[in-house]
Amino acid sequence: MKANRILLKLSGEALMGKQEYGIDPVQLSYFAQEIAEIYQKGFQVGVVIGGGNIFRGMQGAAKGFDRIDGDYMGMLATVMNSLALKSEFEKMGLKAIVFSGIEISPLCLKMHSKTAQSYLDTNYIVIIAGGTGNPFFTTDSAAALRALEIRADILLKGTRVDGVYDSDPEKNPNAKKYNELTFNEAYEKKLMIMDLTAFTLCQENNLPIIVFNINEQGSLSKVLENPSYGTIIK
Repeated sequence: MKANRILLKLSGEALMGKQEYGIDPVQLSYFAQEIAEIYQKGFQVGVVIGGGNIFRGMQGAAKGFDRIDGDYMGMLATVMNSLALKSEFEKMGLKAIVFSGIEISPLCLKMHSKTAQSYLDTNYIVIIAGGTGNPFFTTDSAAALRALEIRADILLKGTRVDGVYDSDPEKNPNAKKYNELTFNEAYEKKLMIMDLTAFTLCQENNLPIIVFNINEQGSLSKVLENPSYGTIIK
């Protein structure tokens, strides 16, 4: 599989590390180093990161916030994470820029597909915050949308496990790992890879998804060399 331009989806919760809330500097540095490794190999890299380490719209709604307001608060959390990641790249001497689905001048550029593509072509790491810019959509859906907008060859979803299994491998030691699936197989087996909106966007636009364990050092580089190191859905 040939991939030159990728979109990496990371969860906000992954940034907490061993903390209960917020951004763990050690974990932030780790993610930046993993991404820098593939950037320095010549890959064009887009990143979408969630905001669950700071605020989740659904959880906010459960605590009494208006759902729409809660979702916008979640979008702002993704902006905070994205700016932190950008700062980490710049400390490493790499060029990075943050776009956002919601306009927040002067912190981010408003997301525009052609502009984002032009930054990728000039060797910037492009971080896209603010979800889709609309409530009721997850950052999985935002990742699928942004991957298509930047014309990524593949969407990579970094998780806590090394691929897609027939049951939860953290609960079932006999869970079976899939190296490769079609979109139809994943749907028929009711495998929760991404939310249905995101999954359908990828399927309808023939955008492959790779699920892999982002917490294993070197895994991002390895999975781009060999997709069966994780699970590829295409």
